[in-house]
Amino acid sequence: MNDHVKIPTKSRNPYYQGPVSDHFDGEHFFNPGRRWKKSPGDLLRWMMERKPERWPASHPSPYMDAPPHRVPGRDIRLSYVGHASFLLQTGGLNILIDPVWSERVSPLRFVGPKRVNPPGIPFEKLPPIDVVLVSHNHYDHLDIATLRRLHAVHAPRIVTPLGNDTIIRDAHAGIRAEAHDWGARVELGPNIAVHFEEAYHWSARGIRDRLRALWAAFVIETPAGRIYHVGDTGYHDGKIFPAAREKHRRLKLAILPIGAYEPRWFMAEQHMNPDEAVRALIALGAERAVAHHWGTFQLTNEGVTRPPEDLKKALATHKVDEKKFTVLRPGEVLNA
Repeated sequence: MNDHVKIPTKSRNPYYQGPVSDHFDGEHFFNPGRRWKKSPGDLLRWMMERKPERWPASHPSPYMDAPPHRVPGRDIRLSYVGHASFLLQTGGLNILIDPVWSERVSPLRFVGPKRVNPPGIPFEKLPPIDVVLVSHNHYDHLDIATLRRLHAVHAPRIVTPLGNDTIIRDAHAGIRAEAHDWGARVELGPNIAVHFEEAYHWSARGIRDRLRALWAAFVIETPAGRIYHVGDTGYHDGKIFPAAREKHRRLKLAILPIGAYEPRWFMAEQHMNPDEAVRALIALGAERAVAHHWGTFQLTNEGVTRPPEDLKKALATHKVDEKKFTVLRPGEVLNA
């Protein structure tokens, strides 16, 4: 269910109709004090000028995970599936974040960014999935084909920001999808909950539905501590990170994107680069961080190994121990 009571409106928003707020004008979502500036013309300019570093056709990980059925108590087991997808196991609950098992992240099956490595967990090896968190509606985060497969096998509860539930249910009416606004706290299980927080991003599934669904960062309460996760965000003024630290106090772990950042003139509003990811970690005050959003789908200009290479340089620049910011390959596991 939505946090807001739906009200009649003449809005042309196909996904969500609800009251105006400081980040919803009745039709479009936005970050307070910051409007999305990039146009289709900017996208065309980037595509025309684009000189991407060449990726290999295959960049396989040497790892493959076979998760346990459950992880009880205060232990945290975080398995990297690839790109922005994780399996989080803690407190007896199994949570997938932004799950994508498809070969391409695109509205079309035969064109668009293609995987260069398989998912770090074979779909058939997944444990029972209780909850799926979907951060926003871009194809590399909200993958309808994967959500259908998950529904058929696990029938999980899908929790996502406003408007994305409509997209999911329109694709498959039986899926249990619910949507919430920034500031919401949603119980997921005993001693486990998720908070919806602001991220600097945008949304679209096509050229006519820009900003019609909300995006969010998550703070997940677990028996072992709080985990900050953001699927995509720009750095902008950086204020969302100390705000999360102030609200949630001690963060045990931050899951931060480090890829899809070149060229900066086009990507800075929507994706952090590795230097900004390190600055975000410092501002969050988290005990440690895990990197994601790199090395699986070529979305932008930088090479397949550039993000971890640039992250290493940024950690040195900011005098942060490399051990504090872990870079996993698909199939690797972090135990915390």
